Amino acid sequence: MKRLRVCVPLALAMLAGPAFAFEISSPAVNKDGTIPEKYTANAFGCSGQNVSLPLTWKGVPPDAKSLALTMYDPDAPTGSGFWHWEVANLPVATTELPEGTGEAGNAKLPKGAVQSRNDAGSAAYFGPCPPKGDKPHRYIFTIFAVKADKLDVNENSSGAVVGFNLHFNTIAKASVTYTYGR
Repeated sequence: MKRLRVCVPLALAMLAGPAFAFEISSPAVNKDGTIPEKYTANAFGCSGQNVSLPLTWKGVPPDAKSLALTMYDPDAPTGSGFWHWEVANLPVATTELPEGTGEAGNAKLPKGAVQSRNDAGSAAYFGPCPPKGDKPHRYIFTIFAVKADKLDVNENSSGAVVGFNLHFNTIAKASVTYTYGR
């Protein structure tokens, strides 16, 4: 009797379907992963231009119906981190957000997309500004592939509300972490 040998990891990968490389990055970030000062806040003692970074992504899963983007600082001395930027209801065909897209008023966002309220209180991008002398903070940019055409969020929704909606509607996500300190 002949024995059949099966490579379990290979068999499982074949059953899982085609693989995709869902990735996000910014061409504006320095090679060492630090965010240039131009993209930092102009508040709380920081003197940046508060311009949102250009972001690009690829490998969106084919079953996604929309996309969402978040920027989060887990190192903020708040006990709960700091939401710098949330964008929901991006059309699934979107592959980038150009520099400056995060300005208030949504004029540069794709049609139908909505920016929610960051932890500084505005529906816009709020650049990095860690406390002076603190270790460099991490800024996590995450692109979410969403199974819904539209999340039930608006410009007054908090980062927690956006996160709650994403928790139940995300089919895949990709993240990149950059740093900034002063």
